[in-house]
Order: sequence, then structure tokens, then C-alpha cells
Amino acid sequence: MSYLKFDKTLLTNLQKSLRKEILRTNKSGAYSANTITDCNTRKYHGLLVVPIPDLDDYNHVLLSSLDETIIQHGAEFNLGVHKYEENHFSPNGHKYIREFHFDATARTIYRVGGVVLEKDRIFISHENRYLIKYTLLDAHSRTTLRLRPFLAFRNVNDLCVANGKANTSYTETKNGIGMCLYDGYPTLFMQTSKQNEFIHHPDWYRGIEYPKEQERGYNYKEDLLIPGYFELSIEKGESIIFSAGTSPIETQNLAVLFESEIEKRTVRNSFFNSLKNAAQQFYFKRNGDYYLLAGYPWFKSRARDEFIALTGCTLAIEDASTFEKIMATALIAVNDFISEKPVEKAIYELDTPDVLLWFIRTVQQYAKAVSIEKANQLYGETVLKVISFIRKQNHPNLFLHDNGLLYTNGTQTAISWMNSMENGTPITPRTGYVVEINALWYNALKFGAEISTVQKDEYAADLLDYQSELTRQSFVHMFWNGTYLHDYVDGDYKDWEVRPNMIFAVSLPYSPLEKTQQKSIVDITTRELLTPKGLRTLSPKSPFYRPTYVGSMLERNRNYHNGPVWPWLTGSFAEAYLKIYKRSGVSFIERMLIGFESEMSELCLGTLSELHDGNPPFAGHGAMSFATSVAEILRTLKLLESIEQSGEQTKS
Repeated sequence: MSYLKFDKTLLTNLQKSLRKEILRTNKSGAYSANTITDCNTRKYHGLLVVPIPDLDDYNHVLLSSLDETIIQHGAEFNLGVHKYEENHFSPNGHKYIREFHFDATARTIYRVGGVVLEKDRIFISHENRYLIKYTLLDAHSRTTLRLRPFLAFRNVNDLCVANGKANTSYTETKNGIGMCLYDGYPTLFMQTSKQNEFIHHPDWYRGIEYPKEQERGYNYKEDLLIPGYFELSIEKGESIIFSAGTSPIETQNLAVLFESEIEKRTVRNSFFNSLKNAAQQFYFKRNGDYYLLAGYPWFKSRARDEFIALTGCTLAIEDASTFEKIMATALIAVNDFISEKPVEKAIYELDTPDVLLWFIRTVQQYAKAVSIEKANQLYGETVLKVISFIRKQNHPNLFLHDNGLLYTNGTQTAISWMNSMENGTPITPRTGYVVEINALWYNALKFGAEISTVQKDEYAADLLDYQSELTRQSFVHMFWNGTYLHDYVDGDYKDWEVRPNMIFAVSLPYSPLEKTQQKSIVDITTRELLTPKGLRTLSPKSPFYRPTYVGSMLERNRNYHNGPVWPWLTGSFAEAYLKIYKRSGVSFIERMLIGFESEMSELCLGTLSELHDGNPPFAGHGAMSFATSVAEILRTLKLLESIEQSGEQTKS
């Protein structure tokens, strides 16, 4: 029985089924996304969405959707679903769906009278090619399958409007056609594994609506071009594969390609395997370089997200090779930045003050998972260069003061992961001495001393240890308020808001705090910030608490880090909690993860979204699939596994 399975009761209820999305990627930036009923609800949805570097730095929707029609005895049954104004859906193909499974592929089973049709979809790795396999499981008379493509050819941030400029002509290719609506776009090749008849009848379908965009306060109506349709017979027991790609294919190879791709996939048959599959979807290879995307459908490779998520998305699933490939690209970017050279790698926001400290933390996690010797061999030199770069005051917005703490100006630009902006200035203006930046700095100095010791440079190790002790004393004096830590301190101003950023001062391997202080922080975080979906960004006791992530873009930005829950903080909370309560805290963390397993079947299936409302029922929002959310839950599972294994070794 499938781990992620839904029956007709839910599938025919559009109020529920339209909330459930599916995502597949090719690990080279392209993706396919829609809902389990195949009704697009976002402008970001589409069956084939690809990057086109020659146009811009965004993805583009080529094939928006594909309507299937079953024809028997001249009667047509359209399996498609589209939303139009006044909550009108046409056609109503969802009423024919009997089952939906999401395991190695996304599989839908339709029943139309005596016809039972199975539809499987898969995205080919590192190729802009999306395949749909139709298998006629049962039929009592001659059956015809009609496929009607809906074309967009637009940036994911835009919407298409019916126009006379679209090139509606086509070229013939093996068992299909090629079309390119506008200059600058690649040709979209649509082919089938079996010979078909293409009826060229271009027309615009107007006024298709995307309710998710309407909820977000954006334009939400689109016109899509239907160039015509493909028609072919299908026999009982026969499978036919439809291919949409940016290059033509030898159609006799489609069946083998489909099966070989399935063999590469992690089947979503458990909580862990679902997250593992989701983690691998963030892998991004381009021009020989490897990156980790921050999320889908709209994020790029952002330095902070990459460094935070990399351990969970690779080492936690026993994939050190991919870690090293992604870090090899990142290493070039980091070295270029600290050498004040142009950064040519496609990693964004590398100059944000906390990013280099997260880089060192990532190397430290590799050292724990693999070995300190290997970490030193691959990354040790750069770790020490980064520390020297900061100590020499070379960072444009990170200043080492005489008290050993790092100061940063956050009044005009966002300097941490709490980065929402309004009119060009931070909504949450954390500035001055920021708590997690200085916790990361203390940890970096101590780890730098470790690396120096491995390099047999005792003088450098002693120097960094001395520096770290000064930082430790100043950290406690600056941030400790008797119960927990100030979020930031700037001059005489001390921010007393209870926020989750202080948890890093406990969770990091080197903490500047005494055990009693660490326990106090864990306890107040548990009482005021912990939810079944992660940590709140602000305590509900604050008068500025805004728990819901809804409304216009401005309203959402104002709320973004002032109440909503972020799943990625769970990893560091679990580390901190288990550091204090040790094995007695394991059952608590295991129960906490139940809230994340339930998410596997909620919004985007088999993955975790960016954030949730701060109050029950903790509705999910933001990116459909977010790398740090997935990574930190995987890292938590790995942490629990290591504790269990250490207990077994102790018993033996």
C-alpha cells in the first residue's frame, strides 16, 4: 500500500484536493508542479517549467497543462480540470479520478464507465523532458485517447494574455510536433511513443484562474494557447508515453527511458524516504557546477540557505559525494569573495554578514560526519582564511570590536535570515551585536583552533583560543539578561523580544554559555516558541506578535518573521534540547516530529513548506518545498539515529 495515497472521496472534493500539490524536478533547475487533480492553482504551476538563461535568470512555463479525453462510441469524456471565474470548473475531469498515488511516480487512476486508465508522470534527470505514461487497464470496446496541450511560453512571474504575436505554426518530428511561440524561447517538442494524428487547430482559452495567486493579492487570470490536439488509439493493456521536451527524442526509446528513470528514484514509502526524495530535488547542476536551490517554485541558490541546508540534504542521507561537489563550487565562490574578486558562481547573497559563519558551521558538520582530517584537507585553509578575513576587518558589513564581538549595521539592509523588507529597509531591523552572528563567531573561532591543531600550528590554535575566550566573556556580558538572551544589542538599546535566534548559542558545538544558562534558554524556547511545526519567530506574549502569513505581499512581509513558525529551526532546537536533556529528551523530540510527518500528505506531498502560521491549525505557506525545512528535519532524524546507535553500543 502506498505511503502517499488518496481515494476518490478526497479527490472529487476540490475544496480539499486543490490544496495538495506535487513537485518533480530534473536537478538542473527545471521542474513540473501542479495539484493532484492536475488543476493548476498557481502561475508557477506547469508540466514543463525550465530555465532559459539566454532570456533571464528565471524559470519559464512552456507546457502549462495537458488535457486528456477518452473517446468511446463517439462519446467524449474530458479528464482535465481548469478553474474559471465565479468558481466555475470546466471540464470536470476530477469526478472520474478513483485513486492517486505518489511513490516512485505520480500516478492517477481514472474510471470512465468500463474504461480504467492509469497515468504515471516522471521528470527525466538533468534533461528538460517530462514524460507521461498512459496505460489502459481495462476497456470493453475500441478506445481513442486525445491529448490537448495548453501552452504558455512565459516567465513564471508573468501571466499570458491572448495576442496575435504568438507563432502558432509547427514543424513535424517523429510522432509529434515542435512549436516555439516567441523568439528567444526554445522549441517545445511534443511526441508520443506511438504514431498519432495531430489536428492543428490553434485557439486561445481565456480567463483561466489561479486561486493561489488571488489569495496572495496578485493578478490571477491567464489566457493559454491550445495549438490543436493529438489523437491515437489505445488497446487494453497497452501503454503510450507522451514526451514534452526542449529537444526531439527517438520515440522508440521512451519506454526504456521511463523505466530507467524510475530505477534512479527513491520511492516515497516512508517519512524518511519522502524527505530524502525531496532533498535530492534541490540538487542543481549547471555548466559543470553544483548548487543547492533554496526552494521551489521561485527560489535560486542563496548562500545562507545552501550552507544551512547542505548537511541535511546530503550527509543526513549518506551522500557525502554530493556534499563535496556542491561545496567545491561554493568554495570557489567563498574564496573569490574573501579575495575581493568578482564572484562568478551563481550563488546569491554571499556578502550577507552571517553567511561566511554558516559556511564554517557547514564544514564543522562535515568534520563530524566524515572526519576532521578530511575536512581540513578539503576546506581547512578556506576556514582559516575566512576567520582571518573577518579579524582583519575586510568584510564590508561585519566589524570586529575590541570586546571580541562582531558588530553589523542592519538598519538599511537585512543582515540575517530575518530578511523581510519594506520600502528598501528591514521590517525587523536587527542591528549592532546580533545574537546568532556572535554565537556563530565564537563557534567558528573554536573550530578554527581545531583546524589549526590538525595542521600542527599550535601558535595559531592558541591565538584563536585566546580570541574565543575574549568573545565568550563579552558574549555573556552583552546578551545574557538573567533568563535568556537579548536578540540584538545596539548601543544602549537591548532587544528583549523572545525570538528563536538565541537557540544557536546552545545548539552549536561550542557554546559561550554555562549549562544553567543553556537550560534556561531551552526551557523558555520550549514554553513560548515551540509548536508542532517548528519554532515561532516571536513569542505570542509580544505586543508585536503577528502569527498569520496571509494577505497582501506587504502584510505578509510584515508578518514574515514576527510570529509565523519556521520548520528549519527544529534542527537546532532538537540539538539544544538533547544537549540539555540527553537520552531522556529523545522521546520528546520523536513526538515533536509527528507534526512534520503529517505534513507529508498535506500541502506539497512528500516535502515541507517554507513556514506556517504561528497559531493552530498552523497552516502552511510560502514556498511549496523549502530546502532548509527538509534538511533540518532530516538532520534531526539523523541525530536521533546516532543517539540510538550510541545507546546500543553502550549496552553491548
